[in-house]
Amino acid sequence: MDSSQKEKALEAIKATIGTEEGEYGIDLFVSHHLEELSKSDWKNAIGIEEPTPSEVFNSLVLQECWDDEDGIAYDFTLPNDATNYLISVRFDEEGNIEDITMES
Repeated sequence: MDSSQKEKALEAIKATIGTEEGEYGIDLFVSHHLEELSKSDWKNAIGIEEPTPSEVFNSLVLQECWDDEDGIAYDFTLPNDATNYLISVRFDEEGNIEDITMES
């Protein structure tokens, strides 16, 4: 795993916050979890009972990095098994970001 590419993936996710591209990606991920997780779930996951959207984003952890013939994907999620949902950032073979999606 290339740590600079991991950081590039997180920056790309952050850049989509509040945009049309982020509407069904990071914005949906954050709003869904703010609505669905209880205060105790949040406390167990990130140590805060009522996080802000920014705190949710900042709590993302890398769950998995994998590659195939088309490129590399970095899958981020909430810590401590708080959810099965992921924000996946896919890079093409040249290292360009191809897609950012919310997956379950």
